[in-house]
Amino acid sequence: MEQCAAILLARGKPCKNLKEAAENYRFLLDYGQIFGNDNPVELEVGCGNGGFVLEKAGREPQTNFLAVELCTNVILTAMERVMAANLPNVRFLNIPAEILACYIPEHSVRKIYLNFSTPLPEKSREKQRLTSPRFLEIYKTLLKNGGVIEQKTDSAEFFDYSLSQYRAAGFAVGEITRDLHNSEYAQANIVTEYEANFTSQGKPICRCIAVLEQP
Repeated sequence: MEQCAAILLARGKPCKNLKEAAENYRFLLDYGQIFGNDNPVELEVGCGNGGFVLEKAGREPQTNFLAVELCTNVILTAMERVMAANLPNVRFLNIPAEILACYIPEHSVRKIYLNFSTPLPEKSREKQRLTSPRFLEIYKTLLKNGGVIEQKTDSAEFFDYSLSQYRAAGFAVGEITRDLHNSEYAQANIVTEYEANFTSQGKPICRCIAVLEQP
């Protein structure tokens, strides 16, 4: 972990009470200091072992990327991969998504990626879904006007739920496909490890974008 310290911006919870932290704790990032430039910033929530952000950052060197992952062992692998690739435009946050606003300045993110978030189909766990109303409200504070959420999932049920929540939260939803790999969006798609596994099982991949409409 010590070798990765330069690209790890935050680790763990600022306090045991996430609600209290989200409301009261602020340690806002200075992008100019962190990245050494004023390039646009994009955010991946739930980066796993870093396959997506590794490829994306390599393709788009003029974009800065923040990658968020709660599991410490997993994010360590992601950081090691980014360091091995010598990518200067990626930084990591080892925090729960509930406290993103503790670190990320308001209306400073151009795009948010939700790649294969856990569907959590149980009704009792709806608030934990990363496209539930409470998380969409967090994203709205982080996104710039006209900012975008891009989502991929193998769960059709979760996809339908997400589409309805985006619209209810004031997002315009487009580029909807329920079979990404056989769609017009396939060529530019970055195939994640989860995605390759799901596809090998014959599962179609759903994808959409949700654009934050200006008030």
